[in-house]
Amino acid sequence: MTIGWCFDNTYSKLPDSFKENIGPVPVKKPKLVILNENLADELNLDFSSLNDKEISELFAGNSLPPGSKSIAQAYAGHQFGHFTMLGDGRAVLIGEHISNKKKRYDIQFKGSGKTAFSRNGDGRAALGPMLREYIVSEAMHNLSIPTTRSLAVVKTGEEVIRETPLHGAILTRVALSHIRVGTFQYIAARQKKNELETLLNYVIKRHYPNIENSKNKAIDLLKTVLDKQIDLVVNWMRVGFIHGVMNTDNMSISGETIDYGPCAFMDTYDPKTVFSSIDQMGRYAYCNQPIITKWNLSRFAECLIPLIDNNKNKSIELATEAINLFEKKYEEKWMNMMRNKLGIFGSDKNDKLLILDLLTWMHEKKADYTNTFCHLMDQEPKKDEIFNDENFLNWKNRWKERLFKNNNSLEKSSKLMKDTNPLVIPRNHKIEESLEAAEQNDFKPIFKILEILNKPYTKQVSIENYQHPSKSNKKYQTFCGT
Repeated sequence: MTIGWCFDNTYSKLPDSFKENIGPVPVKKPKLVILNENLADELNLDFSSLNDKEISELFAGNSLPPGSKSIAQAYAGHQFGHFTMLGDGRAVLIGEHISNKKKRYDIQFKGSGKTAFSRNGDGRAALGPMLREYIVSEAMHNLSIPTTRSLAVVKTGEEVIRETPLHGAILTRVALSHIRVGTFQYIAARQKKNELETLLNYVIKRHYPNIENSKNKAIDLLKTVLDKQIDLVVNWMRVGFIHGVMNTDNMSISGETIDYGPCAFMDTYDPKTVFSSIDQMGRYAYCNQPIITKWNLSRFAECLIPLIDNNKNKSIELATEAINLFEKKYEEKWMNMMRNKLGIFGSDKNDKLLILDLLTWMHEKKADYTNTFCHLMDQEPKKDEIFNDENFLNWKNRWKERLFKNNNSLEKSSKLMKDTNPLVIPRNHKIEESLEAAEQNDFKPIFKILEILNKPYTKQVSIENYQHPSKSNKKYQTFCGT
């Protein structure tokens, strides 16, 4: 029986300036922690012919699959606003796998050792952050949010030194591609127009073939990526997700959520919520995510200036016009998303006030973001006295009046809400509990949380244990895995 690998490695054929040809650094004693069977099925991969040792060796990078061609990708990025030349410092792309449906996927090992882009890093990853990425990326997928996914995690049998010695691990990440705004920034910084044009044409052919024959491919790519990123961030806002490190190197051209370092989900509604320990100024706070998305897209537009028009001033004018579409488009999509959360069809001049009044109340009363909408659907995990507040009850009456203005039945409103509002999200304290258990070689909590998060819109047995926010008053912090 064959596994089913089908590699067609187009990125590795791009000029040398785009990457380094390098393989993963072998590890001492790999041991499989988790394999995503559902994702394997989607990729048309069957690992049943391999024993545990062979699977572990495979996902550690000790034995590479036939047809693979491993590289580290070059890219740059604005990290907290400061431009830096970067690249895959602890990851290698082993190749592009083609599924039976002719869909192309990057297969990447994260934590696979040093590359030319490692700078002073060790090229390795710890078990906790890799399992966090596995949990959250799969949760995002099940929440119907575009995301990279996780195929496997293996322990390396080696320690990595952070503040303390930790179990080393490698994550196998699956993406439509790992091409970022930062990839364009890296090539643009080289000031070689032919290389920039090569990247532009490659991205369009791979991701957006509908604009291959466009009169102005660069400006149409900019507009397409802008739309993709608005859709993505609106989805983040829908579920209270805070990325935590929205540097330009973490903005995917394909429109997928990428890099789950200091990410977290908001419990108590506060637009200024920040979890990342390194985000001291709140640059990437929940409320700032749309603003930063536009800022990142502006950096993308700057890269494309040489390709938009031969006249630089004309090029800047066209790019500016495209970027200035952001606010209106975001507002429209955010409003539609919030209407969906409230079961509202059509539009009314008072809709925005209705929505903002609810959010203001939630902020003032420190209401749980997810469970407030569960309450409106009669699906809250427990009866909370907060919803007996007079101001909320008055708002609720206004909301019900608005529902009666819909052109659809209350049943359809209810379905719309249930399709939009998850009953369960990856609660930060539950993730931490499962990661702490994993450090002690107890993986049962990991499997349990993954089971619950597999169906976030469905009422399940024992789901209530995963619906409550933490009882601790301690400020929750997340940390970068490097």
